[in-house]
Amino acid sequence: MRAIQVWAFDNLDAAGVVSSDVPVPADDEIVIDVAAAPVNYVDLVTMRGAYQFRPALPYTPGKGPAGRVSAVGARVGHLKVGDRVLGMAEYGGYAEKCVIRGDQAYRLPPDLGFVDAAAMSLAFDTAWMALIERGRLAAGESVLVLGGTGAVGGAAVQLARALGAGIVLAGVSKASRFDEVASLGADDYVLQSGPNLRDSLRDRVLELTAGRGVDIVIDAIGGDAFDGAVRAVAWRGRLVIVGFAAGRIPTLKMNYPMLKNIEVSGLQISDYRKRAPELMERCFENIFELYSQGRLTAPRSETFALDEWRTAVDTLSSKSTRARLILTP
Repeated sequence: MRAIQVWAFDNLDAAGVVSSDVPVPADDEIVIDVAAAPVNYVDLVTMRGAYQFRPALPYTPGKGPAGRVSAVGARVGHLKVGDRVLGMAEYGGYAEKCVIRGDQAYRLPPDLGFVDAAAMSLAFDTAWMALIERGRLAAGESVLVLGGTGAVGGAAVQLARALGAGIVLAGVSKASRFDEVASLGADDYVLQSGPNLRDSLRDRVLELTAGRGVDIVIDAIGGDAFDGAVRAVAWRGRLVIVGFAAGRIPTLKMNYPMLKNIEVSGLQISDYRKRAPELMERCFENIFELYSQGRLTAPRSETFALDEWRTAVDTLSSKSTRARLILTP
């Protein structure tokens, strides 16, 4: 089979398409014929050697491929050859075939195609866990999603609306981008760029919530936006950190959580797949159910052949598109 192989970190010239043996699953694994594999920002970070977990070299990048099961390990009883699945592998998606742990593969509903499934992977499960497991969203509660135009942010806006949130606010870099998040279900926007965000972001949230603040903040931005958002959380509210797209990892004076009785927590989605597979299964069942009900839509995507992997990676790195980028081996 063909696969992308990386031989050195922080050097994309030391990566390319190779021919390798067809994988054989262990007893608790499956193999899928990859139909679509998302090109994620975390893939870029991992290829640079800057992610918190470094794979052993050489390795094949690619989280969250979708495809058909082509081989099943002896201890995997819930899947069979031919099943259509989304496989949440840590690595291996940039290939014609990928090995996945059986309890990290989720059967797709008939109306969800491979490209759309791959476009939703890693974004919608992260958003669901942030809102439901860490944020404990209850019907009618208010939500602020920082990074609302990003993959995880857009998924969080959709899910908050679909799961019964009250007011849903989306953080955007400029007001002209509100239409993007409004189409996903956002009621209004909060600027997450500009001077003095510590005050301006808080003041905007208080203005839009009649001075109360928001019950839940999902923060994929960090930096100065975090400084304002933590001051905009309502009494007994929850702030969930999922990333630091702004670059600066913020710090927090702990008098804020104490005086306002708020919670600040983090989410690293890979740990849930490893440590709480039953919860991840419930997560994807709910996401797929909402999709089939027409309450969620997959992000817009652009597809690339496996041989065009470098073009896809460079496109993502340059931030020259707002679409999800998908390899289709």
